[in-house]
Order: sequence, then C-alpha cells, then structure tokens
Amino acid sequence: MQGSLMMDIGGAWLTAEDRQMLRQPEVGGLIIFARNIESPRQVRELCQSIRAVRPDLLLAVDQEGGRVQRLRQGFVRLPAMRAIADNDNAEVLAEHCGWLMATEVQAVGLDLSFAPVLDLDHQRSAVVGSRAFEGDPQRAARLAGAFIRGMHQAGMAATGKHFPGHGWAEADSHVAIPVDERSLDEIRACDMQPFRLLGTELDAVMPAHVIYPQVDEQPAGFSRRWLQDILRGELGFDGVIFSDDLSMAGAHVAGDAGQRIEAALVAGCDMGLVCNDRAAAEVALAALQRLQVKPAQRLARMRGRGYASTDYQAAPRWSQAIAALRAAQLLE
Repeated sequence: MQGSLMMDIGGAWLTAEDRQMLRQPEVGGLIIFARNIESPRQVRELCQSIRAVRPDLLLAVDQEGGRVQRLRQGFVRLPAMRAIADNDNAEVLAEHCGWLMATEVQAVGLDLSFAPVLDLDHQRSAVVGSRAFEGDPQRAARLAGAFIRGMHQAGMAATGKHFPGHGWAEADSHVAIPVDERSLDEIRACDMQPFRLLGTELDAVMPAHVIYPQVDEQPAGFSRRWLQDILRGELGFDGVIFSDDLSMAGAHVAGDAGQRIEAALVAGCDMGLVCNDRAAAEVALAALQRLQVKPAQRLARMRGRGYASTDYQAAPRWSQAIAALRAAQLLE
C-alpha cells in the first residue's frame, strides 16, 4: 500500500522525541502551526533543523490569507479571499496574493501552503465563509486560477480544498460531522465545478470531512466513490490527494487514528494528516508500520521550487504586488 503520515510538533524547536518520529520512513511530512512560529528567522532555522534529520520531508503550513494565516509576525497580512473578489481587478489581485504568499512561505524553508480554498460561499457555512472567493462557481474558479498562477510563478505547488465542496454543509468539521444532503448531480453542477475547471492546474486536492449521503455514507476523505470513481476517474485528476486533519471531529466516524489513516489511504489519499494530538500521531504511525506502506512517488511534485532567498522584498514583483494590494485597500 502507498501512503505516509504528515505530523506536527509541539513547540518552536525540535525535541529528541520529535527527531525520533521524523526519522521513521512512514512519516512523509510535517505541518507547522502558530505555536511553532516566533519569527521568520526562527522558522527558517526550524526548517533547517528538520531537513537535517530528513531532507526529503514535505514541510507545510496553512497560509490562505484572512483568518487562516499561521505566519503573521514579519509576514504580509494577506486579505481573506472573499475581499479580493469585490474588486474590479480581482484576478490581478488574486495572482499577486498567490505570488506573495508562496514567496514568503518558501523563503522560510517551507514547501507549500495548503491553498487555495475552492469551496463556494453559499452563505451557509461559517467555517468556509470569507475563506471562499465567491459563491459563483465560474468566477470562483477564475479567481482561484489566478491565485494558483501566482503560486506557480513563485515555484509553489497548489492544493485545492475541500473536494467536492464544503460550502453547503453548515456544520464545522473541526468539531462536528457535517452532512450535505444534495444529489450528486446538484454537486456536480455547482460545487465541483472549480475542481473540474482547475483540474490541470491543481497539483493536489484535499477532500472534505463531509458526508454526502446521496453519494456515499462515508465522508469524502474516506470514500473510494469520491476519490477513485469521481476525482480520479470522472475528473481525471492524477495529482496528490492529502487527507484533511484526521484529528478533526469529522474524521472520527472511521475509528481511532490508526483506523482513520488506513481508511484514508485505502480510499485513495496519498498522505494522511494527524495534527494537534501526538498520541494519535503515534497510533497512526504504528498503523502505517504494520501496513508496511511505501510513500507515493507523486508526493515529490509538492516540493517547493522557488528560491529560498531572504531578500525577496527587493524584487520588482514584490513592490508591484504590495502597491496593487494597498491601492485596493486590502492590506492592513
């Protein structure tokens, strides 16, 4: 079986226990959170220390903009994506934001941010809300496509989330199990459209911890119907599939952390995330060791390709992007 674990750490520096876990070949990535971040320099040094243990690990963060922005002190405070959509030159601004985000994230030694959000803003889901570009699927796809273009220009792979769309289900999958009662045809015609339209630009997809009972009784991230038949088969997507955090309440339908990560990999995920719960990460790791998993080769596509220079603010592109966002009153 192919698959691997993305884990996290507790503080701003590696402990001996962290290093021991990171040495395990079944661990393929590490995601950082606000608690791991003190300054750009400290994050760079943390990434260097991680690479000294495992040069091949994928290093990730959630740096969408708006309220989901882990890197704050010393970084540009990007606007929420919904705020970009309200401008006449929204596509230009979205591209600038994608480039700025990817440049800053890679400059501290991280490979990727899990972005952009392709969920639609149906004015129903509080957890999605302003994280979404739009409620209209065609315009959402155009704006997200511009954001991805900026990411790619900076050398970062793009991850669309949360397939097939989290914007209709009202519950927050961090604390509950959301349900979307619509038919597959309704979802295809609306929320799946950004994933369909951007399929060739996306390097990875993250499925939603949402149950769509008219399609499958399992949440999308544990569903072969969604991941194999529809995402891979119908949409022809051949990029990486990351699970959403398997510690979230929406994932608990699959059992303990070992059962959850096995269910995600069996469904078609290439990497399972287990965050904010070290005991659960250890259970998941033990499950992967028992299953004798091998990492999916396609994960290598997610490595950052941008320069990790610290003088990126001297680049003309930087000045252009900052000036455009300030002119649109999108920077604090």
